[in-house]
Amino acid sequence: MEKKEYNKLVRDYFPELMKEKGKNVEFEILGGSQYSEKLMEKFNEEVEKFRNAGTDRLLSEIVDLLEVVYAIAEHRGITESEVEFMRQLKKTRSGGFRKKIMLKTIEGKSM
Repeated sequence: MEKKEYNKLVRDYFPELMKEKGKNVEFEILGGSQYSEKLMEKFNEEVEKFRNAGTDRLLSEIVDLLEVVYAIAEHRGITESEVEFMRQLKKTRSGGFRKKIMLKTIEGKSM
């Protein structure tokens, strides 16, 4: 039987889903700094998958990336509703990115 090593953060139900498929799964529950480190690795992994996603996988990769962002926020004591509230507040105050504006330069005193 082939054994493959991953050492990466996975979604909560992943071990059970693999067991249902007849796979033997070894895992551990992370805490503190290990969890923080693996969350950041997962964030980078998901950003890369998003960058390389074709049109057919784009929505799925956005959802995965968003789930990791929410997990990072929760780990740091910030709720999903606080994230959404702040997103809306910043959007109201500064706008979003729909106008596709690229800042080129600013000139003035005391930048």
